Amino acid sequence: MSQSLAILGGQPVRTRPFTSWPIFGEPEEQRLLRTLRSGKWGKLHGLEVAEFEQRFAAMHGVKHGIGVVNGTVSLRIALMAAGIQAEDEVIVPPYTFLATATAVVEANAVPVFADIDLETFNLDPKAVEAAITPRTRVIMPVHMAGQVADMDAIMAIAKRHKLVVIEDAAHAHAAIYRKSPAGSIGQMGSFSFQSSKNLTSGEGGIIITSDDTLAEACRSIHNCGRIAGGLWYEHHVISANYRLGEFQGAILNGQLDRLEAQTQTRDRNGQYLAARLSRLPGIHPQKRPADCTRHSYHLFLFRIDAAAFGAPRQAVLKALEAEGIPVCGGYALPLYRQPLFLNRAFGPYLPNASQTLDYGKVSCPNCEKICREQGAWFEQSLFLGSQTDMDDIANAFEKVYQQREALNRWAKEKTA
Repeated sequence: MSQSLAILGGQPVRTRPFTSWPIFGEPEEQRLLRTLRSGKWGKLHGLEVAEFEQRFAAMHGVKHGIGVVNGTVSLRIALMAAGIQAEDEVIVPPYTFLATATAVVEANAVPVFADIDLETFNLDPKAVEAAITPRTRVIMPVHMAGQVADMDAIMAIAKRHKLVVIEDAAHAHAAIYRKSPAGSIGQMGSFSFQSSKNLTSGEGGIIITSDDTLAEACRSIHNCGRIAGGLWYEHHVISANYRLGEFQGAILNGQLDRLEAQTQTRDRNGQYLAARLSRLPGIHPQKRPADCTRHSYHLFLFRIDAAAFGAPRQAVLKALEAEGIPVCGGYALPLYRQPLFLNRAFGPYLPNASQTLDYGKVSCPNCEKICREQGAWFEQSLFLGSQTDMDDIANAFEKVYQQREALNRWAKEKTA
């Protein structure tokens, strides 16, 4: 391995690509063609979505699965089914994709941001408890990167305060907390099947629950307000057509057959890489608590402590890219620092609360530290390859660390 950094003209650690995504083949093709030729392309008349809903629910040990058009809609439907009212409060983390919080706004409720744990990147239960007010109705933990949040603590808080828990499991397909699959612990779980997700049909989502009343409410909301046994043009609640289509269902049934083996591979590679990177000063992979039975590694999260590593984060990331390792700096802003929250650009939602909300005063120090200074991640497809792929990533880190003084000189020249 060349000791000269690739960013300085040396030979990169890796020149071949990592595993591409999505992975598909004859099973998906056969299901898609069968659906096409059937002429039954919508959920109301086809068989694929119904099959997938049943299989996905069974996989999670719950009674009901309701397939919908995407993972944002699934969160909003779950909130509405839970009985959220105008300007009720929902506790969410600030280090997550925008949809976790905007789904709350689109349910005409107020997102309240509670800080994350610096080591796990997940909601800090102490911060959740401190954020509860008389208007709090729901806690919405995100299983960040595919590691389930501290659900024992969160469920205990919810029970004390009589709150609903909706798990945002968009990253956590096939992740396991103790013996419970992600999404099966709270009253409802929400998943996304968007293109980057570990289980994908390009777009799509699902709500899972074992509560018959919540399931009935979700089904009605996602199906134009209809109810079982009602007339076709009889509509009971504010709702729309949010049904998942049969082509997505066909792909998902094919993809679901692959998920278990893929998840085992991701988890094995993720643990191996975490062990190697942990040996380097200043590199802190997402801490894995003992209750994380299985991590789905939708993302491999890590922090770079520049002082301990000996080089600034952005320079390290650029050096890794030059070595052939695709890496991302993660979310650059906490959600409450996004312009839409600072400017309260909520459209017709929250007309009264918007007069007093001031997200500029929100402070979540751990989230801010990760966004501003330390956060980074790798995407899930990197972890579908071999241990040799993990060695290439680790070797690139070690090379950058060994050449950190040269990297610092390069970084200073770029900013001079």
